[in-house]
Amino acid sequence: MQRISAREAKNGFGRLIDMARAEPVTIEKHGRAVVVVIAFEEYERLVGHEDAKGRDVKLVGRPAKGEQ
Repeated sequence: MQRISAREAKNGFGRLIDMARAEPVTIEKHGRAVVVVIAFEEYERLVGHEDAKGRDVKLVGRPAKGEQ
């Protein structure tokens, strides 16, 4: 799994998309992993095809506002 900084992700969003289509990419902020970006096909595989189309999808592990 590749790792990049939040700044690199922001400044090179197109590159981030290309990287995530090949393998998951960990985005770090202040040296700490905060999110992972994955290809939509991988997301579909993980949550199930029907859920990925927008039905009954729930966010899991999202921090409350102000938490990090």
